[in-house]
Amino acid sequence: MMRQYELVERVQKYKPDANEALLNKAYVYAMQKHGQQKRASGDPYISHPLEVAAILTDMHLDESTIAVALLHDTIEDTTATRAEIDELFGEDIGRLVEGLTKLKKLDLVTKKAKQAENLRKLLLAISDDVRVLLVKLADRLHNMRTLEHMTQEKRARISEETMEIYAPLAGRMGMQDMRDELEDLSFRYMNPEAYETVTERLAELSRRNEGLIKKIEDELRDLLIANGLPNPSVKGRQKKPYSVFRKMQSKSLSFEQLSDVYGFRVLVDDVPACYRALGVVHTRWRVVPGRFKDYISTPKQNDYRSIHTTIVGPSRQRIELQIRTRRMHEVAEFGIAAHTLYKDGETGGEGEQQPRESNAYSWLRHTIEALAEGDNPEEFLEHTKLELFQDQVFCFTPKGKLIALPRGATPIDFAYAVHTNIGDTTVGAKINGRIMPLVTRLSNGDEVEIIRSGVQVPPAAWEEIVVTGKARAAIRRATRMAIRKQYSGLGHRILERTFERAGKVFSREILRPALHRLSQREVEDAIAAVGRGELSSLDVLRAVYPDYQDERVTVKQSSDDGWFNMRSASGMIFKIPQKAAVEMGAEGSEVLPIRGLNGNAEVHFGPNGAVPGDRIVGILEDDQRITIYPIQASILQRFDDEPDRWIDVRWDLDEANKSRFVARIMINALNEPGTLATVAQTIAHLDINIRLMNMVRVATDFTEMAIDLEVWDLRQLNQLLAQLKELDSISTVRRIYD
Repeated sequence: MMRQYELVERVQKYKPDANEALLNKAYVYAMQKHGQQKRASGDPYISHPLEVAAILTDMHLDESTIAVALLHDTIEDTTATRAEIDELFGEDIGRLVEGLTKLKKLDLVTKKAKQAENLRKLLLAISDDVRVLLVKLADRLHNMRTLEHMTQEKRARISEETMEIYAPLAGRMGMQDMRDELEDLSFRYMNPEAYETVTERLAELSRRNEGLIKKIEDELRDLLIANGLPNPSVKGRQKKPYSVFRKMQSKSLSFEQLSDVYGFRVLVDDVPACYRALGVVHTRWRVVPGRFKDYISTPKQNDYRSIHTTIVGPSRQRIELQIRTRRMHEVAEFGIAAHTLYKDGETGGEGEQQPRESNAYSWLRHTIEALAEGDNPEEFLEHTKLELFQDQVFCFTPKGKLIALPRGATPIDFAYAVHTNIGDTTVGAKINGRIMPLVTRLSNGDEVEIIRSGVQVPPAAWEEIVVTGKARAAIRRATRMAIRKQYSGLGHRILERTFERAGKVFSREILRPALHRLSQREVEDAIAAVGRGELSSLDVLRAVYPDYQDERVTVKQSSDDGWFNMRSASGMIFKIPQKAAVEMGAEGSEVLPIRGLNGNAEVHFGPNGAVPGDRIVGILEDDQRITIYPIQASILQRFDDEPDRWIDVRWDLDEANKSRFVARIMINALNEPGTLATVAQTIAHLDINIRLMNMVRVATDFTEMAIDLEVWDLRQLNQLLAQLKELDSISTVRRIYD
């Protein structure tokens, strides 16, 4: 366990003027508060905050952040209070410790809505002061290093949380070494068999190539010095197990097919030296095509700068090279922790003054701004995870503006990255002057020109094509608006017809005073709700005209002529044939559970019926009959331009007087003994009647069954469909609406 003077010495090595008194006070306070507490490993609890502080000293962070690391568990796990810490260490440190205390209570691996809300809290906390994130990541890293002492369930949960949130967040903040270690530790517990296999293969490769890394390091270093590059630093390493496993998975390769298991970093003094080193290496060894990336001229959004290239190097070994300055290496290792945000007045080391705020932190603030734009927590969660995991490509607009996108992005992603309105109106794209499909994956350096149309509405299918959270959110929003517009048109026609039958005139203006009674914010919301079936047009009518009485239809059988007399609530009587009444579920003297029928008309269901729970509409036929259809029936499209024929009807169930209703399903089943019996037993088990069945063999091994069922309601029908889909003998099952 690190002693008090050792901690002070570690900080003073990189910051000689550090506040020694603050560090000593925080060390002693944490030691006293944690007292005899033990960790799951049996070690003294104080060892944990000391190790977190040690990790942060490796990042050369200031003494205030180190003090926060020492104190970060005191409020949560001891008798310490925020007021006490404020008094002893100042409000700044107290605020950070309290922020970390709240983050300890977050469970980021849970149901999506709750996970999204917790991630929201995490980002809000770290957006206020990035030191919260740095301490939190160091805390998580030490917990992962000691995870073997936890139960198996906790190991799995914490590893998943680390892999999904903390590791990519560290990478997004430019802290790549920390991300690599977090991913590797998570991989060890999430997939122990794969971890063990890859680790063994890497160890075997290392034994077989013993001395190879040292040999390549020496040869590279000697070559650079011989070509006039003073003081080059060359360091080789074998890739970590998770990095190897991820590449095997993403590229569908076996371990033997991997050719770049080794990576080397070349550090030089300044930017011109980076390009001189690149020229020397490319002149000496053959370059692997398509594996060159210049992140010095176009840095990543997390401030990472380096030149990447892959060569067939010494000993004909294929190796990856990263060439960068020493200052770039510091940023690459520690990311935002190395930024001048906490090193006031320090320059970049290569004659360049660093920006006041890093791009990584700017991204974080931009993500926080997106919190207010998301329509629901799940979309925010998806957007943030996509942003966290992205690996970038850089493309250009025709005017030369640089657009950074995740790898695998399409022209649609590009269009939405430029502006949401451009994405919404995209109909085509030119890539490097050639018209290309919108599903084309963009590459580094592509120039993309978007072709637009003012009448375009983004198809919902685009959501499966794009890879950026911004594009997906915009497409969903546009799709919702288009659907709302469609339902609004349907709702408007239904309301016009309902008001007309009641002797009233419908207009949008008369709805405004009644919106609060309908629990709607805007007129368009109310009209669309009618179109979707969420709101009855009669309810809207009553909200506008409270004295209006709606019609409830009852059905009674005539004693002599085989017809049913239907009586509305207002006393109006009309007849329908007995067959039609039976189709509607009206057997004997029963209440027909439908509101909205009015007048002397013959009423019946469409050929495939409808069941309570369906959104239904009535269509006035040419012979003045009324046909009831589920809203999903495609035949309704024929009447889109005939609003006068639409009648808004609604189920009005009476639990005391239930009836069965007809629905038709289509089953594609294996043609083998027992299939029909299994289907029939499943139907009977759910108290559903088979009214009619028609079977046709459509292939040697398959039979198609069209079955008319009598069910109580939509819930019962859906339960049947779900159970039929689970049967091994069933290929497909679906409901037929037309």
